[in-house]
Amino acid sequence: MKGTFSTPRRILVVRGGAIGDFVLTLPVLAALRAAHPQAGVAVLGARECGEMAVAGGLADEARPLEAREWAGFFVENGACDKGACEWLAGFDWVISFLHDPEGVFKANMCAASGARFLTGCHRPADGSGVSAANVLLRALEPLGISGASAVPRLELSIVDEKQNVLAVHPGSGSTAKNWPEEHWAVFLSEWLEQTDVDVLLVGGEAEAERVSRLSAGLPRERHRVLLRAPLVEVARVLSGCRAFVGHDSGITHLAAAVGLPGVVLWAATDAIVWRPPSDAIELMQQPIEPDAVLSVLPVLRKVKTFFK
Repeated sequence: MKGTFSTPRRILVVRGGAIGDFVLTLPVLAALRAAHPQAGVAVLGARECGEMAVAGGLADEARPLEAREWAGFFVENGACDKGACEWLAGFDWVISFLHDPEGVFKANMCAASGARFLTGCHRPADGSGVSAANVLLRALEPLGISGASAVPRLELSIVDEKQNVLAVHPGSGSTAKNWPEEHWAVFLSEWLEQTDVDVLLVGGEAEAERVSRLSAGLPRERHRVLLRAPLVEVARVLSGCRAFVGHDSGITHLAAAVGLPGVVLWAATDAIVWRPPSDAIELMQQPIEPDAVLSVLPVLRKVKTFFK
């Protein structure tokens, strides 16, 4: 086995899953950076998530797990890509958060790299009473790393100066998590009537039609739309806003990680485990009326005076 317990030269973190899963893994990258500042850190995961980690300085390089070169690593005694094996050979530690019940991925990775291999929880269990970020950090305990902050933080240069803009993400990967569209329409209309703060509608492919319908009902000069943008661009634009409202989604986790205060309109999942671990994010349980959300948002005055 290469490397020593205390002096890794290169560390690889493997993380699958959606945007929110990756954002909740950012504390792992930050803890590795803090414990071993001289080590190179790489990410093997979804392409845009890896790019985001590099842009935020939490990783030095990233490779996309969805690339064809990694297919053989998920097959028992698979024909693993030569280039991928050569890249893996340079790592001393590999920390994987992939679902690998038969140990196939681990066996292939260890054969290719000879690195010390650690396995983290791929999906923290509902009902555990522990936040997902804290569960993921437990993977580092065998390396002597403990007590790290479980709050995801992502620092990016912003596109423009900080603007008095409320960012909203009115969708998610599951319709069961979404606030009714008619509630969003009422909330956005009343927000623009009651404040001088413009609105940014953020959306991906899953909520493109919903965002378009909501946009059509708002004054053109008081809002703009960021639709299907690369994740790093979304993160940078969110960094330039003042507050956020969204659902239980990866974009909400991203907004919290770049430091936005705001409200998350929660639905069915275990909030203790999956809510953004940020004191600046207020959780409101659905069903809830638009007026109730508007009544909570004045707390954002502590960040910037929004209201007339």
